[in-house]
Amino acid sequence: MKRKPDVLWVLAFLFGLGVVTTGYAQSLWSNSTDAPIELAQQQVPPFKR
Repeated sequence: MKRKPDVLWVLAFLFGLGVVTTGYAQSLWSNSTDAPIELAQQQVPPFKR
């Protein structure tokens, strides 16, 4: 039973590291590609009947 807390601490550390790296990657992604995504979403072709 002495090993289980160590495994839980490692899993908690990896989870926290994943959350931090995901947030950092999302901030970089939104800063670098914000304008092209907005421009692509704004260019909607008119509806033709």
